[in-house]
Amino acid sequence: MSATVIHANSLSKRYRRGLQAAGGLRHSLEAFVRSPISSLRGRKEEFFWALKDVSLEVQEGEVLGLIGRNGAGKTTLLKILSRITRPTSGFAEIHGRVGSLLEVGIGFHHELTGRENTFLSGAILGMGKAEITRKFDEIVAFAELEKFIDTPVKHYSSGMYVRLAFAVAAHLEPEILLVDEVLAVGDARFQKKCLGKMGDVARAGRTVVLVSHQLNQIRRLCHRAIWIDGGTMRQNGTAAEVLSAYEVAMSSGDRPSAARANDVAQKARFVRWEIAEPRGKSPHVLDSLNPVMIRFVLDAHESIRRGVHGVTLYNAERQIIWGRATYELEITQGLHEFTYEFPMLPLRPGGYTWGVSLWDDDGLIDMSDLVPDMIVSTESYQHPLDEWSGVLNMPCAFSVRAHPILQNSGER
Repeated sequence: MSATVIHANSLSKRYRRGLQAAGGLRHSLEAFVRSPISSLRGRKEEFFWALKDVSLEVQEGEVLGLIGRNGAGKTTLLKILSRITRPTSGFAEIHGRVGSLLEVGIGFHHELTGRENTFLSGAILGMGKAEITRKFDEIVAFAELEKFIDTPVKHYSSGMYVRLAFAVAAHLEPEILLVDEVLAVGDARFQKKCLGKMGDVARAGRTVVLVSHQLNQIRRLCHRAIWIDGGTMRQNGTAAEVLSAYEVAMSSGDRPSAARANDVAQKARFVRWEIAEPRGKSPHVLDSLNPVMIRFVLDAHESIRRGVHGVTLYNAERQIIWGRATYELEITQGLHEFTYEFPMLPLRPGGYTWGVSLWDDDGLIDMSDLVPDMIVSTESYQHPLDEWSGVLNMPCAFSVRAHPILQNSGER
């Protein structure tokens, strides 16, 4: 059983905002000159909680992803774990040498060169000079800064700075690595290098806590994810399920959770849906690329002749992924199951909505978006960067070999 290397209990962080009373600078200066004490009383203080009662445990060798909106409290949590910020209440126990890469500008001394900062960072991590020297060439090569390693880092661009900072943090082998959005900096080629190195760190059995808004990066690297929302922990579970729930919540802010044609008495209405096969722990979570059976249940209050049934699958951006219509249905009064069988649903992990409708010669009977959304939590076979991922999530075999014709012509 793995040991617990991070244990946080009821972590909270409160900040104070000072709000100047209305009236402008001139009014404030005049008030202070006339009565310094009363003018100070005119200022009001406002407190807010950046983090509130967050408890978590991270096991040795685990890769944990933190997700949430901007300002949700993710970076505050990492700063507390890194001992950069003290919590207002609660405590965190860290067992192991910690390396942190939180923001460009944190951890390096701007007047020192890249070489000097590399040795300084290693010393802060508790590493000896010989150990840092052994890794030095590898760090510089990874950061691609051979020509600038003896230049003060205050002259580095943000891309150069973060390349060196990431290389140091990842190569000096801390037992626990805390990373905040570093993979968002740099070009696509360097981001790919970072992803590969993060994978190496994880496979080496070191513990990683990663914040990223690139959800596919979290899917690819993390075993587990925690969703921080408004300073509190909203969900904690497998990366696939937490990320899919997060995507559904983000998309639901743009549309009602369920839209129905009308709420008056109807001839029939769809009352529920489920993934009939394969049977998983939830009837609304798809976690495999095996054959799938989707079942919709219709409650018909009257018999329906010449019915027309439509079904549509939407993604989180409300794009139509698939749709179909069936005509000339004869439906008797009572409950009916509408079943669809697919060889597979190779969908990108995330949240999806089933829209169903039923018509007859008199017009629309029922049209609704069924809840809850379908969560696809299958393994991602997509590009690790969200912007290069498509709608389909299809596994494939890949190989490279020399073309036989070209190879033969070269031999001549």
